[in-house]
Order: sequence, then structure tokens, then C-alpha cells
Amino acid sequence: MDTEERNAAETLKELLDTKQYTVLRQTMEDMQDADIAAVMDEMEDEDTLKMFRLLPKDMAADVFAQLEIDAQQYIIQSLSESESASVIDNLMADDATDLLEEMPANVVRKILANAKPETRADINRLMQYPEDSAGSIMTVEYVDLKEEMTVADAIGRIRMIGLDSETVNICYVVDKQRILKGTVALRYLLIRRNDEKIGDIMNENVVSITTTTDQEEAAALFKKYDFTAMPVVDNEDRMVGIITIDDVVDIIDEEATEDIEKMAAIIPTEKPYFRTTTLDTYKKRMPWLLILMISATFTGKIITSYENALAACTVLTAYIPMLMDTGGNSGSQASVSIIRGLSLKEIEFRDFFRVIWKEMRVAVLCGLTLAGINFIKLMLLDRIAVPVALVVCITMVFVVLFAKCIGAILPLVADRLGFDPAVMASPLLTTIVDAVSLLIYFSIATRLLHL
Repeated sequence: MDTEERNAAETLKELLDTKQYTVLRQTMEDMQDADIAAVMDEMEDEDTLKMFRLLPKDMAADVFAQLEIDAQQYIIQSLSESESASVIDNLMADDATDLLEEMPANVVRKILANAKPETRADINRLMQYPEDSAGSIMTVEYVDLKEEMTVADAIGRIRMIGLDSETVNICYVVDKQRILKGTVALRYLLIRRNDEKIGDIMNENVVSITTTTDQEEAAALFKKYDFTAMPVVDNEDRMVGIITIDDVVDIIDEEATEDIEKMAAIIPTEKPYFRTTTLDTYKKRMPWLLILMISATFTGKIITSYENALAACTVLTAYIPMLMDTGGNSGSQASVSIIRGLSLKEIEFRDFFRVIWKEMRVAVLCGLTLAGINFIKLMLLDRIAVPVALVVCITMVFVVLFAKCIGAILPLVADRLGFDPAVMASPLLTTIVDAVSLLIYFSIATRLLHL
């Protein structure tokens, strides 16, 4: 939390502790929903529940939608069945679905049993779509119009259902079978004559996505077209919902966090750091640590197989960590760049040879620069023999060349095979580069130094 949020949290907490509920309620009325939610997320569960009960009714659902999932679950499970159903009824269908998907089945059944029939139908429909698909994150609350409507009719419909819709900035034109025909922006309705037909002024060049479209692909389309909302259709082009920019921001944040965790050899988690228990954190980190520990035995075997060479020239041992670390860093630079390019659709598998050719040129430049600077350092500071310095510097060039190439190849191949490229950024790359770096090092040393 920043200083302003911390001050607000302290003020609200003091009002709550001193039971100045009227003042607390008035204070919250003047705050933004997201700011109230941020304060409540930092409180103990019981205080969060008290704060929620004190919220004005017209703010409660909007604040609730901004809370972390753990706080939402605690509130829902603490309220009576009718109160919980009321909260669900006032949430947008996509937000309600996200919450219920994380809750026990018996709790979900009780809540839905008390919810409005239309709310229950919307949530059940959204829960049927695959996880991480456009259908699972869309909302079914939007403004739909008919081609034969006049502008006056359309504005009247917006006034009637606008408050219950996710957005009114873009309205969607559908026929009797709910086939998507076009879109109309609210600003165009405001400047058109009241008697003009919607079918005459709508935009027929509509970009839409299907319910099974992956959420990352949906986010990429938002970026490409600078949309704030996008219609979702089924396999028969019937409109079933919309995705809005706030959903896309959440997707981007979620996917970026997931990629970072995978690149750091951590099994992804959906919970914030401080809301993840020590045991859960252990479970997320331990598997890859175990795999990396076991894979490190390969490098140990390589060193053991060249122990006679090391015994004959012990100074070689001192430069093993530097070569392995440089190789790992070089490979990580390449892999992160390629993974980012793949996620942004800037790079595809058909660019394989272009990518390798570029990384090879970069590797040669980096390798020669590092080798040159290292040679000067070995001569002036370490004062080792010239042949040994040459072995270290030549190895440096080849290690950087190999690491950058393999760092580019692994994500491309993984993406082609349908695996997550981020998994290749650290665990597998580190193991391969470390092992090959040692093989290159000892191979060059045994030949040049005649060990």
C-alpha cells in the first residue's frame, strides 16, 4: 500500500475500532470503490466483514467485486443464505462466476438456490465453458439492439437496461436468432436524428471472438484493435456475451505473473504472496528445486570424469563458476526475449532460422567482448599462464554462442509442441547450459593444454 492508502486504512480502522459507524459509513461514501476494497483486503477477516456490512447498499456490490478472492469467500460464507444470494444477484455474472468457481460445491448450491432465476441461469451457463476461455471470463450483461429500431428506441432501451449492463459505450445489434449483425457506439446515437434506423447507422465490420477462444488470444486482439469491449459469439455466430477491458487487464496481470513464476521455477499460484501459506509456498517451490538438484548431479559427473585433467592443472577449477554463470545468463537473456516475442505474437515458429541467425551474431559479439575483457583481467590481475587464459577465453566465446542459441531454440520448440515456453526459461535451460559449458571447457583444455 502507498502512503495515501495506508493513511486511509488507519483512519477507517480507527473509526471501526471506536465504533463510530455513522462517520465510517459517511467516510466510505466519499471514497472510490477500489480504494475501499484495498483497505479491506489489508484488514483481519472479521473487520472486513464489519466494513462490508456498513457499506451503503449501492456501493456494496461494486466494492465486493474489487476484493481479493479470499476476502470475498469469507464474506459470502459469513452472511446468511439470503444475504449471500443478494450479493451474487448484484454482481456482474462474470464476477459472480469467478467467485463461485473457487468455493465449495455445497456452498455454491445453497447460494444459487436463493439467487434469482436469471442470475442462476447466467452463472450456470458461464461455468460450463472451459477454464481460461473467452466464455469463462465474459459477462452476459450488455445492451442489445435490433436493426429496425430507431435511434430514439435505442436510447430508450439503454435507459431501461443500461444500469444492469457492463457497459453502454458500445451497443450490439442482433437479429431475432441473436445473430450478431453490427455495433453502434453510444456517441453516434447521441448525434443522429431520432428517426434514423439502427440498421442504417450500425458498423457491420465487427470483430468478435468465440466462447472457446483462449483468454490470452482475446487479450492480444484487444491490444491489436485498441478495443474497450468485444462481443463473444458461439459456434453459430449467436451473441452470448462481451469481454471488457477490465477483464483483459486482469488476464494480462494473471498471465504475466504466471510466466514470471514459471521462469523462476515456481509452480504458479493465484493467491497474493502474503495470502499464500508457508506450506503452500513450499509445495509450489519444492518440485522444481528437487528436479534441479537431481539434474545438477550431471554436472558433478562431468567434473568427476575430468578429475585427472583438473589435478594436472588445478587453476582451471577457479573459472568453472564464472563460465557456467555466464552461460546461464546468456541463455536467459535470449530465452526471455523469445518468450516475450512469442506471447506478443511478434515471433512465430516459422521465424526459427531468422531468430537463430540473429542470436548467433549477437552471441559472437557478446562472446568476443567478454573474452577480450576477461583475457586482460586474467593477465593483469590473476597473472595466470597465457595458455590457460586462452582456454578460458575461447571457452567463453563458445559457451555464450551455445547458450544464446539453445536459449532461443527451446522456447520456439516448446511453443511448436504445445508446451508453455516459460517453462523452458530456467529449469531445463540451466541444466543443459551448465552441462554443455563444462564439456566445452574441459574439451578445449585437454586439447590446448595436452592434459
